[in-house]
Amino acid sequence: MSAGWNTVESDAGVFTYLIENLGAKNVQFEELIALDAQLLRQQAPVYGVIFLFKYPTGEKPTDVPKDGTFDYAASESLFFAAQTIQNACGTQALLSVLLNKDGDIDIGSQLKEFKDFTGAFPSELRGEALSNSELIRNVHNSFARASPFIDETQRTATEDDDVYHFIAYTPINGQLYELDGLQSAPISHGACTSDEFPEKVIPVLQRRIERYPANEIRFNLLAMVQDQRVRAREVGDQEWLYREEQKRSAWQWENSLRRHNFVGFVSEILKGVVRSKVTAGDSAYERWVEEAKGKTKARIEDRTKKGAANDEVII
Repeated sequence: MSAGWNTVESDAGVFTYLIENLGAKNVQFEELIALDAQLLRQQAPVYGVIFLFKYPTGEKPTDVPKDGTFDYAASESLFFAAQTIQNACGTQALLSVLLNKDGDIDIGSQLKEFKDFTGAFPSELRGEALSNSELIRNVHNSFARASPFIDETQRTATEDDDVYHFIAYTPINGQLYELDGLQSAPISHGACTSDEFPEKVIPVLQRRIERYPANEIRFNLLAMVQDQRVRAREVGDQEWLYREEQKRSAWQWENSLRRHNFVGFVSEILKGVVRSKVTAGDSAYERWVEEAKGKTKARIEDRTKKGAANDEVII
């Protein structure tokens, strides 16, 4: 791991255990497969959503957002931090929801201390404090994929790069806010109570997605909700509780795999396969290589048709 901030996946299991390791209790994330208010409402209570999208690197910043209005005064009454470092946007987005819901969620003593400490800071200084928090950085990096190859270089993304960014939407003080650390202030999308949030946030997300070409499908939406096991226990649904416990076990297994470096394992398998092909004779190795090249070319062409990214960057 580098000493900076590493890329983490937009994954419900990753985000759930990330905030749990930061000290938050009885909260989890659920992936939404459709922009459906009723589907989102089924997860109630919903504290907010985290949206991942391809960032338009060619766009120049403006004084007026494309949707909604900047609410500069809100920066003083809610937690809003400017993003000051690359790769931190996922954790920053989930904290933008979590730290604004400390009245509804037990965020834990360490995050409470961090919020209290940065409460009087301007957004830029809050961003610096977040980026320099050893607790938050270490927990964030513990969910990054293990890799023996660490690129410590920093460069500015160009229009040819596939750059991705996380932002948050959450109802605060009777308003629906978009919290994006790359913007100069919180963006208000109008009046919204917690109960109205599912119906109010879906049109906002739809308008954002409509800015992209029809073949652009690289979006991801995660909802921050109450721990589903708590709800299952409240209603006495043992089957639901069992499913949620199984899901948690699967998430833990997947997260443990992310931390493991499989390069050595894969290398040994590859050596064994190559050895078997070479000893088979009769040009078995050469045919195997050409077949693999053909399959790889077909996969690349298929990914290109579907608009999938070959080289993704998180900002």
